[in-house]
Amino acid sequence: MMSPPRLLATAMATHLPRLPFLLFVFLAVHVPASHGDPAPLLTTYEASMCSNSVMCGSVNITYPFYLSNETRETADYSGYYHSCGYTDLEISCEVDGRTGTPVPVIHLGGYKYTVLNISYNSSTIVLADSDVLSGPAPCHEPRHNVTFDYKWLQYNTSNYDYENLTFFSGCYSKPGDSVPPGFNTAKFQINCSGSPQGGPPSFVFTDEELGTDQAHELASHCDENVIVPVQRDVLMKYEYMLAMGGYVDVLEMGFALEWNRVTEEKDQCYLCEGSGGRCTYGQSRAFLGCLCSGGKVGNPNCKRHGKRTKFYIIAITSCPLLLCLVILAFFLACKCGLLPTKSKDEPRIESFLQKNGNLYPKRYTYADLKRMTRSFSVKLGQGGFGDVYRGNLSNNGCQIAVKMLKGTKGDGEEFMNEVASISRTSHVNIVTLLGYCLQGSKRALIYEYMPNGSLERYAFNSNMNSENMLSWEKLFDIAIGIARGLEYLHRGCSTRIVHFDIKPHNVLLDQDFCPKISDFGLAKLCMNKESAISITGARGTIGYIAPEVYSKLFGTASSKSDVYSYGMMVLEMVGARDKNINADTESSSQYFPQWIYEHVDEYCIGASEINGETTELVRKMIMVGLWCIQVIPTDRPTMTRVVEMLEGSTSNLELPPKVLLSL
Repeated sequence: MMSPPRLLATAMATHLPRLPFLLFVFLAVHVPASHGDPAPLLTTYEASMCSNSVMCGSVNITYPFYLSNETRETADYSGYYHSCGYTDLEISCEVDGRTGTPVPVIHLGGYKYTVLNISYNSSTIVLADSDVLSGPAPCHEPRHNVTFDYKWLQYNTSNYDYENLTFFSGCYSKPGDSVPPGFNTAKFQINCSGSPQGGPPSFVFTDEELGTDQAHELASHCDENVIVPVQRDVLMKYEYMLAMGGYVDVLEMGFALEWNRVTEEKDQCYLCEGSGGRCTYGQSRAFLGCLCSGGKVGNPNCKRHGKRTKFYIIAITSCPLLLCLVILAFFLACKCGLLPTKSKDEPRIESFLQKNGNLYPKRYTYADLKRMTRSFSVKLGQGGFGDVYRGNLSNNGCQIAVKMLKGTKGDGEEFMNEVASISRTSHVNIVTLLGYCLQGSKRALIYEYMPNGSLERYAFNSNMNSENMLSWEKLFDIAIGIARGLEYLHRGCSTRIVHFDIKPHNVLLDQDFCPKISDFGLAKLCMNKESAISITGARGTIGYIAPEVYSKLFGTASSKSDVYSYGMMVLEMVGARDKNINADTESSSQYFPQWIYEHVDEYCIGASEINGETTELVRKMIMVGLWCIQVIPTDRPTMTRVVEMLEGSTSNLELPPKVLLSL
């Protein structure tokens, strides 16, 4: 079979003059042989640590899943452990306390789910909430939502139809508060023989029933709301008896997710799997290498240099005309139109940029990016959007971060959003966009370089040590800085901007730990007089999305949606900073905002080590966070009010109404 370079040369034969064509063929045959092969394998691993296949109960576990007890610490230069598959697909084999048999368990969003089945043909895994399976028979209500990272997992909609069950619990628990007359308790109120008696009533609704007046009534009279996905065909069998305990049977049948095989040809894992290897990742989901047969680790794949390669290297190094031939081949490729073709949405983006050309920063070519990043040699990180590389501006040597956007999916909305949004801003707490690139399928954004990375690195890493743990004073300054940045976006710009994706990963820190809001791909621009914003579909990150963004039951999306995300992030900063909270405390199994609401005083004293000034800072962050995550948008403060609350005295702050949702 002919290699891609040879096929390319053959295809060009009918278009190029004879002599240049022969020179190009020479390059196609020889240059890839010396420079196109991967680097030699860098290190080794203990082959016995990753089994090809292992049974846990009745479930076969193989790549990209792997057993947690097969993962060991590796003393390599990176300091990370080598997983035996995709980071989030780690499975532990545990003993069922009821039957004494082994069962596979996976952790998603901090909660345990029992693996009921894995289909490797359809890339599908069926899960059930372990708490429901092991709860008191026959009735046990779910106590948390299903959350997971979408990097490798997503709902399986091709082989399974799924629907949500919504549970309201702790309803009408206040003195004098009771179920109103005429409420259809027979249909919605949970009432089965195994449920606790005498406590506040609980209710269950399907998606279709969630829009009824009864559901709206419950939203303001219940302490907790939990949404759980289920299989639609199973739900239909038990729909007539859900409230009488049928929901337990539905939950026990679980829900289906599918894992995403890497399909990007330039992705390191794609190259690894294509060579017969298995991708290994660190806890931060960074690609560490390719596990090959015989205990070898390749980067990025399992191919090796051979004797033929060495022969070609010697042959080429003896050719004094190599540089001239490379230049000639590049010239001919340009002349014949072999450069990347335009993506289908490029004309739309070009029109958008030309219409507002004076607003935007400098435009660079893809060649400029390669030169500034030295062919993308220093990688800073990666995410769902693509990879980020370090570089220097050619005119002044200023350090930059180049975000290469992955693929050309969609109509270019995220690219235009980011360019349009940040170009309208100028604030110390908003990241500066220095330039962009739009050339064929290549899209990139050029930012000022932030040497301390994202807030997630310092405030939310489970492996934090004393070197990268920030003080309460520094965390408080960061919280105020983010608040001022959001206040500017909501009120200070000529065009108001709602970010819609406020989270630790999108807050960058400069050399002085000054926070800067970044990643405006989901942002919406609106006139200053507009209060509500029209959006299509939920946008944001699970755990930080405001209730009204994914359900109109709670109101309309607006700048208050950013306020909710900010509040969740501040409360997470508070909880992650205190190492005194451990897995043995009741806070580990309880929704943290609810727990902190009930233990504000003791938490502030314990966290601040009997320091009066620090106690006040911690109390401010908690109070502000709880006010910001109120379920109803109108109950939340504006970002202007948030800044005032943080800069004022705690004596003027009162606890808000109790938070209802467990998101």
